[in-house]
Amino acid sequence: MRSHFLTAVVAAASLTVLCAPQVIAADSSATLDQVFLKQTHQGNLAEIMAGKDAEHHATAVCVKDVGKILVRDHSKLDASVRKLAAETNTTLPSAPTTAQQKQLKAVQAKAGSSAYDTAWLKVQDLAHRTTLAGIDNEIAHGKNGRVVAAAREARPVVAMHLAMVRNGVCDTSPQTHSGNGN
Repeated sequence: MRSHFLTAVVAAASLTVLCAPQVIAADSSATLDQVFLKQTHQGNLAEIMAGKDAEHHATAVCVKDVGKILVRDHSKLDASVRKLAAETNTTLPSAPTTAQQKQLKAVQAKAGSSAYDTAWLKVQDLAHRTTLAGIDNEIAHGKNGRVVAAAREARPVVAMHLAMVRNGVCDTSPQTHSGNGN
């Protein structure tokens, strides 16, 4: 079991390059705030897709439940991002990054198995750490007060998600699996 966990950790670490938000090629007029909104929107889209996927393909009830929470929370967060994007004349991408899409496909290849649950949790851990870094950067360096305020409001939600997937809330060992659909 220990070596399986270490293998999963090494695999997750190797995915860091895939999970890191892509720097959006922006013209010189794009601000840090606009880049943040674009990356955050893509992250929200990726989390909503991953959450919906977990609801259907996870084997652990906890992973399914976390998936539902991600869909709910990232949908709310994205509504705020879309509003701010309109206010700042920021055109948002229509889909997650190519790397985010490939990452979800790699997890989906394990659908219906405990390997899916483990892979999904590792991806969520890394995605939420990356998101927190982007939020912290926006809080420290953003110029638009409304965008910075939105980043501050989003931070505890994203930190809670990270804690859920990181701190044993979703132990994917067999005893956490339930057939009651909760």
